[in-house]
Amino acid sequence: MAMLPNDVFQTELGHVAHTLLTPGPTPIHPDAVRALMRPMLGHMDREVFALNREIQADLRQMYGTAPDTFTALLAGTGSLGMEAGFANLVEPGDTVLVCANGSFGRRMAEMAARAGAQVRVVTAPLGEAIDPADVADQLDGAQLVAVVHGETSTGVLNPVPQIAELVRGSGALLTVDAVTTAGMEPFSMDAWGVDYVYTGAQKCLSAPPGLAPVAVSERAFERFFARRTPNPSWYSDFGGLRDYWVHQTYHHTVPVNLHFAFHAALRAALNEGLETRQRRVQQMGEAIFAALAPLGFSHYVPQPAARLPTVLALRLPEGLDDAGTRTRLRDRGISITGGLGPTAGLIWRLGLMGEAARPEPYRDLMVALQELLDAPGLVQRYDEALTPVLQR
Repeated sequence: MAMLPNDVFQTELGHVAHTLLTPGPTPIHPDAVRALMRPMLGHMDREVFALNREIQADLRQMYGTAPDTFTALLAGTGSLGMEAGFANLVEPGDTVLVCANGSFGRRMAEMAARAGAQVRVVTAPLGEAIDPADVADQLDGAQLVAVVHGETSTGVLNPVPQIAELVRGSGALLTVDAVTTAGMEPFSMDAWGVDYVYTGAQKCLSAPPGLAPVAVSERAFERFFARRTPNPSWYSDFGGLRDYWVHQTYHHTVPVNLHFAFHAALRAALNEGLETRQRRVQQMGEAIFAALAPLGFSHYVPQPAARLPTVLALRLPEGLDDAGTRTRLRDRGISITGGLGPTAGLIWRLGLMGEAARPEPYRDLMVALQELLDAPGLVQRYDEALTPVLQR
């Protein structure tokens, strides 16, 4: 079947096209929509197991890990991926070092504490990346280090390769939240020395929400099997997951059609090429900023190296009615997201993941903002900034 733009495909199904430019979820890839609508199969069906093996192999490619690394889909969102890491790898009394420079780093700290850990927290001011030197200062004695690669709440990219290099020599495990990076930004699980990584299906891969793709190192499994206390989570237990995904024995009923949709979306990403996707998001971010900067928008993250390409965090011009403008955009069928917590009313967070990082949906935004903000020339600036990209 010929490829159709997502808005066209949804219109053909009888739904009103909507421009979704949030930092998650993202517009569903058309191939994933079609896969989602296929007839149901049982979760123990041989075709589903064959599909699962392909998903596992594709996840290894996306995460940059060896052919024998365990990969799987948890039946839940990225937050389940986060919680599963602490449930499986942390025992009461363990020391866990959490890097927290935004809402999702703080969520990690809360989950580690609920797992019974003694939590140490490395912080950085909002809008700034974690300093690896601060990690080194608190690393001694930690059994596990947790860091968010791309902090969605502030648009910050944390220096995971440098942090991982420090952790490798300490004996601690390293768990990484790759929710807004995996599938769109470089990730090298083996080269960096990551022991557990997870993302959300609805982010960079543009699959439906409801799955958390994970990868677990052999070192992490060794820690899991050496536990002195039972894992408090039956549902996300690594042993039970491995029984289903490797040995094909029953654990729980997986969301079969979400698996088919995820497979289609991930395969589309790999076929496009991860480096191509990385360039696409970078070029889109540059064009959007070039169009909006003359209106007074500015980067919230001051250091270019710390800017998360997949979530463009822009400080609002003085006097702009944040909530009112976003409401009027939504009335026109365009969704964007404001700040979270301390940045509410201060920034917009524009999602540049998966199918959202395309010229057409952001041109819809520029057309609407040109009228709402009485900003003549906005669309022209955007088109001109994109011209070199479209000609390549």
